[in-house]
Amino acid sequence: MAAVLWVGLGGFLGANARYLLGGWVASRLGVGFPYGTYVINVTGSFILGFFLAFSQDRLWVAPPVRLLFAVGFVGAYTTFSTFEYESIRLLQDGELLLGTTYLIGSVVTGGIAAIAGIALGSWL
Repeated sequence: MAAVLWVGLGGFLGANARYLLGGWVASRLGVGFPYGTYVINVTGSFILGFFLAFSQDRLWVAPPVRLLFAVGFVGAYTTFSTFEYESIRLLQDGELLLGTTYLIGSVVTGGIAAIAGIALGSWL
């Protein structure tokens, strides 16, 4: 149960950070392009990669901190960061076919799913 609370706290903070930063970026750069989402996805990818690489061999970074930050905060801030991190790890581990399939497949099927969702949402 404690793990759920750590993830929830991080999620609360990450979701609010996303909301505030997205709004701030949109107010500065406009909404003609999703600059806020772009900034959030890129910064989230950096933050998750940095944190997981940094904390990997540092036992003093306690599991609750990992849950709060990596799963909760960054997970609510953006899930794109998880996708990027996992893709790069597959490629770094020599899983070129699997990593490439995951990268391209996620983008293509995610795009198809978004189109389907838009179509269904518009139809209803």
